[in-house]
Amino acid sequence: MKKHSVLVVDDSAFMRKMISDIINQSRNLEVVSTARNGQDAINKIEQLKPNVITLDVEMPLMDGIETLQHIMEHMPTPVVMLSSLTKTGADKTIEAVSLGAVDFIAKPSGSISLNIREIEKEIITKVEQAVQSNFTVHTQKKNVEGNEREERLDYSASPGLSPMLSNRTKNTKPIVAIGSSTGGPRALQEVITNLPKTFHAPVVIVQHMPKGFTKSLADRLNKLSEVDVKEVEDGDLIESGKVYIAQGGKQFQLEEAGNKLFAKVREDGPVNGHQPAVNVLFSSIAKLKNYQSISVILTGMGSDGSNGIEILKQNHPRTVIISQSKETCVVYGMPQAAEKTSLVDYVLDIQDISGMLQKKI
Repeated sequence: MKKHSVLVVDDSAFMRKMISDIINQSRNLEVVSTARNGQDAINKIEQLKPNVITLDVEMPLMDGIETLQHIMEHMPTPVVMLSSLTKTGADKTIEAVSLGAVDFIAKPSGSISLNIREIEKEIITKVEQAVQSNFTVHTQKKNVEGNEREERLDYSASPGLSPMLSNRTKNTKPIVAIGSSTGGPRALQEVITNLPKTFHAPVVIVQHMPKGFTKSLADRLNKLSEVDVKEVEDGDLIESGKVYIAQGGKQFQLEEAGNKLFAKVREDGPVNGHQPAVNVLFSSIAKLKNYQSISVILTGMGSDGSNGIEILKQNHPRTVIISQSKETCVVYGMPQAAEKTSLVDYVLDIQDISGMLQKKI
């Protein structure tokens, strides 16, 4: 079986060697060359046409962002970013995945690190996954607007459900809950930035992402959106019209106290490998007495969220479940797993989800 070709781009010779050695352990991948900076990378991409690229975020001469923009515009190729655990590195990484990078890997201890061996499995998994991803959704233009888009809304997942059926029972308040993973930052940007300032429900989000990066994601979305977006903190009052993103490395749950809703943020450990986990958030919402959710599963690898959907529907049968369409997912894993539960009410292209949320609130 022919291996997928990989170009490793990093300004550190040590990192180029370490990453190449790790990737070459895979049965499916082969590093065909390395590059020391962005310009060197562009020349080699044109020459070698690799199947996937690992790209350092912070490099001299031509950094990862500028290089990524050139790649996506002139020679679209799946890219996995490598980032240091600094605020600058995190901010640039979130920008990179919003610009079209499939995913990113956090270097454990800065740009030169013997601890890179600690994340061998993650590197191989994410690079292999990038090759299979539908990364070109980032470069596709929206070709339907207005009434034409309305006609495309897919209500076929649950034929017995009327498109305009309210999801809430009497005396309950609405809440939107979203789960996402690989490709999520770009998908979340599409959904959240299209919500109006007058949106009448809180929005709570679990995006699979390590500690140090979720704050950058929240800050970026806050700058781009009409609604307020923040990284959630333990004890936060969950208010209508605001967006709360789970902290990387912690679990996010909701609790009622009187007529108010509060965030519970704890280092409770991973659930099925995820910290934060969509299932944890969704399961906590299922216990709420005065709230009923519209829950959304966006692009991502794996099946996180599916169990939470089942619990939501058991406790609140009129909960509305939305999944992102395969055609607009970078990775179809989580939406596909959600749809296999037969509990999904709407399968929508990513550009249609915000409009549906506004209809349902």
